[in-house]
Parts: sequence; structure tokens; C-alpha cells
Amino acid sequence: MHRVQTGDWEIFHLADIEQLIPDDVLSMREFLRTPSLSCSLYHVPAGSKDMASAHEEDEVYLILKGRGRLRVEEDEQPVKPGTLMYVRASCDHAFFEVEESITALAFFGTATHRRERNSVS
Repeated sequence: MHRVQTGDWEIFHLADIEQLIPDDVLSMREFLRTPSLSCSLYHVPAGSKDMASAHEEDEVYLILKGRGRLRVEEDEQPVKPGTLMYVRASCDHAFFEVEESITALAFFGTATHRRERNSVS
């Protein structure tokens, strides 16, 4: 994967990251982790249901490709390229009814209990 790292910032090329994800397998590939943030490319093949559930971190998904639905707790919404979703920590959620394989950028914040434990009073 081509990655430029200079001091306080890094540059990633989405095309390089996408090559690391198989088209026919449910997968998530983390490409950045810091103490306060992690970023992954997430792929859900057509016809499958992802196995996501509640996490300790807040999440943001940006749908790059594909179509389907996202369920968060008891609410459901359609997703397509350009859909940007925030999912609060501890909410059960999953992609389902995946009509076209979904590829999404997934951003995870720091888990609340880790943030509190590492904060300075």
C-alpha cells in the first residue's frame, strides 16, 4: 500500500487500500490507528449481512460504493454512495439487504472508558 508519512500527517490512496480487500468476502481493513481515532475500509458483499453489533466507540461510515440498508437499534435507513452516517457508541447496528456490494470508509473514535481513563484532571 502506498502511504506517505511526513511528521504530523499521513496520506493514503483509496485505490491502494481497496486492492487489499477481496470482492467476495465480508472484510474490514484498518489502515490508520492513533490513540484517538482509527480508520478502516469496510466491504460487505452483495447478498450478505454484516456481523456488526454494538461497539464501545462512536462510528462514522461514508458509503463509497454499493446499495443496501443500515439498521441502528430499531430504525432502518437505505444507504448508497455518498451516504454519511454517524452511529453512537453502544448502539446495535448492521448492514443488511445488500443489493450491490457495499464499500465504506469507517472512522472509529476513542472508546469512552479509554478516554476517561487517559484524561488528565
